[in-house]
Amino acid sequence: MKLSARLAAAAALVLAAVTATGCAPATSDNSATTDESSGTLRVWLFQEVNNGPKEKVVDGVVAAFEKQHKGVDVDVDYIPVASRAEKMKAAFNDPKSAPDLVEYGNTDTAGYVRDGGLADVSAEFAKWDGSKGIDVTAKKSVTVDGKVYGAPLFVGVRALYYRTDVFKDLGLKAPETQAELIATAHEIRKKRPDLYGLAVGGAATYAATPFIWAQGGELAAEKADGSYTSTIDSAKAQKGIKAYTSLFGSDNCPASKCAEMRGTDTITAFASGKAAMVIGADLNRQAVEDGAVKGKYAVVPLPGVHKGEIAPAFAGGNNIGVLKSSAHRTLAVDLMEDLASERTQQKLFDAMGFLPTNTEVWDEITRRDPFVKPFVKTLDAGTKFVPATPAWATIDSSLVLPTMFQEVVRGDKSVGRAAQDAAKKMDDAFADAK
Repeated sequence: MKLSARLAAAAALVLAAVTATGCAPATSDNSATTDESSGTLRVWLFQEVNNGPKEKVVDGVVAAFEKQHKGVDVDVDYIPVASRAEKMKAAFNDPKSAPDLVEYGNTDTAGYVRDGGLADVSAEFAKWDGSKGIDVTAKKSVTVDGKVYGAPLFVGVRALYYRTDVFKDLGLKAPETQAELIATAHEIRKKRPDLYGLAVGGAATYAATPFIWAQGGELAAEKADGSYTSTIDSAKAQKGIKAYTSLFGSDNCPASKCAEMRGTDTITAFASGKAAMVIGADLNRQAVEDGAVKGKYAVVPLPGVHKGEIAPAFAGGNNIGVLKSSAHRTLAVDLMEDLASERTQQKLFDAMGFLPTNTEVWDEITRRDPFVKPFVKTLDAGTKFVPATPAWATIDSSLVLPTMFQEVVRGDKSVGRAAQDAAKKMDDAFADAK
């Protein structure tokens, strides 16, 4: 096996998204005309901060694959996440430089399909035994217009991290409803003004959306023709926006400091001991463990509106798919299935903490690592995904939702006006994507 690894340069993911949408490749039909059964199979996977454990798992899968497929050499290249847009654009436009198989962020699916990059593997996916236990939302993340363009590799969701020492000192218990969460944040700030009750960020989009979904709101609705229309200005969505933005103020997280905060900034605030609660992902565990609150925190599902409810979380994560230009389609699909298999996902969980997308292993990983229980509960309760349209990349990179939250918390606009303006921007993006 030939293996190369490239170190990531520090760059913002938003910049990559802007590049991907603002400079979408002008592709022609680059579908392969052959399906070779030998030769070099090129694979692009994402470079992680600590990539060694991931490489070890992949090496094992590749070694078994090469043993089973004589005459096949698998070339794995680990690419920086931040430069994925430029590399994918080049790959779509020049099949000779393109990989056969690629890992990609699940919100990139629709854009890559529009640009003609990903192969439709619906037939193979339907016959694949590994597809049977895949989480419903994870399957949606590889599906565009009813066709499947890859396999889910792992999923990530957010839950509520809280300081057990602070809660004990103040005689508090973990909140069980959205109203209790907000009230608890305010109480902590009042009694401990040195802390944010709940660290929130105006640019922390996917920490905010559960408030909207918990109230019954949606980001958009799909029309009969497969296009979308924004519903961010609906009455239910506005209730969620109002609930989230009520957490910005001197009584919790001052807008002057928190309006610009991203999700990573809120995690940093919590990990450094400046916040009593934060809405964080399972993959934020290491950052918290490396901080000042190690051994002084616990995690519970983010509560919904009513007691016993869990607020729907955004199902982030990565997928793996075959490029249309691959001259080794059958081999690429076989390796895709091996890398996304239940067995490999369990190994990636042990090595990297990536949550499997296969529901049949959730009980097992919870038994092995109780930390993930609130995240698995959140997955089991039902998650949400973004609209399956290339327009979402534009909406996301244009910061439509962060701008809406920031306009409210700064007092520039009412919830209704900010939501209406955001809805118009979303609808314009949806129209442009048709």
